[in-house]
Amino acid sequence: MRGLGRGVGLAAAGVAAAAVVHAGPAVTTVERLRLRLTPRLAGVGTGGHVALTFDDGPVAASTPAFLDALAAHGWLATFFMLGEEVRRAPGLAAEVAAAGHEVAVHGDDHGSLLRRDPLATMDGLRRARNTIAEATGAVPGWFRPPYGVLTGAALLAAARLDLRPVLWTAWGRDWRAVATPESIVTDLLAGRVDGGTLLLHDFAASGSWRATLAALPLLADRLAARDLTAGPLADHRIARTS
Repeated sequence: MRGLGRGVGLAAAGVAAAAVVHAGPAVTTVERLRLRLTPRLAGVGTGGHVALTFDDGPVAASTPAFLDALAAHGWLATFFMLGEEVRRAPGLAAEVAAAGHEVAVHGDDHGSLLRRDPLATMDGLRRARNTIAEATGAVPGWFRPPYGVLTGAALLAAARLDLRPVLWTAWGRDWRAVATPESIVTDLLAGRVDGGTLLLHDFAASGSWRATLAALPLLADRLAARDLTAGPLADHRIARTS
């Protein structure tokens, strides 16, 4: 009986250890910890520069309007795309890249990676990367998981696929139906902006992407007042190692 009890204890310890390995990286969703312990994962880069990023597209109803607005401001950005959306609109994904924007992987769909085993995680990231590369002619180099929730399996898969994980230093909380242009800019400026990575969305099911679109001129004014330039992650000079 002692041997049986010891075996059960070891098995339980193994399960607990596996859970920590799987879910442990999700602690980086805590902004203060992320900025303090993993600034490069947070997207801290060159001072005087802001990395402008958009998640969840490309979607025909909204992304073209963002391309027009970014062109009007002379801005390039990084678009974290979903594989399933690219398969719905491969031509639009190609337009994003043709306009000079950087393409990146957000996932094959928007499901939480906490619910996926290593094989499913690898398959999903590989499929998304290949889908985006085929549609745009550009091989993505960055990865941001849905909801910003990383797992051990996601970090391993990203490394094998040569994708650099990056989260954000400031977000506009622009997916909320109650978001306004003013609230989006206020929320962004409450985070780290100088040398930071800003998270916005070029699509939101709530329709709040319209508020995000209207927030861009306000954001341009605020960045100009701080003598900050905006661009894609490729220009942000995030160091390779933490």
